[in-house]
Amino acid sequence: MNAFHISLIVAISVISICLIMVMIRFFKGPTLPDRVTAFDLFSANIIGITAIYAVLTDNTSVMDVAIILSLISFLGAMSFAYYLNK
Repeated sequence: MNAFHISLIVAISVISICLIMVMIRFFKGPTLPDRVTAFDLFSANIIGITAIYAVLTDNTSVMDVAIILSLISFLGAMSFAYYLNK
């Protein structure tokens, strides 16, 4: 293993810790906008982990999953924002 792979593994570990903190905010969040923001951040972290996994395994088809997940996450965030504005 070289330093690049070690740094990618460390990055996945740090993002996993962030996922735990975001889940705490999602379940503890007192208001709906807090939960929506936590959900959006959760999906961004999952996209980051998916991209790092694609680089680690040299599997480019996983990047398609990350792109589709980002589109779905964006549409979800926009629908929540529309709901909150009404």
